[in-house]
Amino acid sequence: MNIVAVRALFAFEMSRWRRTLMQSVISPVLSTSLYFVVFGAAIGSRISEVEGVSYGAFIVPGLIMMLILAQSTANASFGIYFPRFTGTIYEILSAPVSALEIVLGYVGAAATKSVILGLIVLVTASFFVEVRIAHPFWMLAFLLLTSIAFSLLGFIVGLWAEGFEKLQLIPLLIITPLSFLGGTFYSLNMLPPFWKTVTLLNPIVYLISGFRWSFYEISDVSVGVSLLMTLVFLLVCLAVIWLIFKTGYRLKA
Repeated sequence: MNIVAVRALFAFEMSRWRRTLMQSVISPVLSTSLYFVVFGAAIGSRISEVEGVSYGAFIVPGLIMMLILAQSTANASFGIYFPRFTGTIYEILSAPVSALEIVLGYVGAAATKSVILGLIVLVTASFFVEVRIAHPFWMLAFLLLTSIAFSLLGFIVGLWAEGFEKLQLIPLLIITPLSFLGGTFYSLNMLPPFWKTVTLLNPIVYLISGFRWSFYEISDVSVGVSLLMTLVFLLVCLAVIWLIFKTGYRLKA
């Protein structure tokens, strides 16, 4: 394992992130906080509690998870796409650095950024509502696993995209809508039986449900199923990345 190479890629990505704090940190945190304030105030005035938890506190895990999904994908996709765009990807591929080390550097940095953002939003939310974390270990586990899984997805998107506009295609047209329909602002038990069944086809449901359980011990699906779905998604993304490096898709063209 070339630790020096992994550290160099990781440090470069984190340095680029620090140079754009306004866009990378302040903007997403403010946007998520506005969701919390607007939805918490508008809907919270009509729904006092959801399964014994105040509505304002209930939506906190969903909002954090929605931020994690979007930021993990965006950070990782741009991180690997930019070297492809500038042509420096060939220098990386010709260096004595393995595919695993490249993935560790870029995905590790993207996941780290997302975890930091998630914790910042969690601290910010605690100023507005009383946030209770019943299982801190599992909260961090879901946060970390989800960040890694969607950073891997973003890495795939960054290799697949042919232009900057395609980098936004998956986050805007797939991840964001699925997040809104995945129980971010409501419990599945509030839906009619038919729509509850349809919503269970949304993979984001399992991520949000498991993460919310770590806070309040309430979930729409089994916690074990949530954890399994997260791990399966992570492994599928790893398999796709392995196939990309093995075939040279979008890398050697």
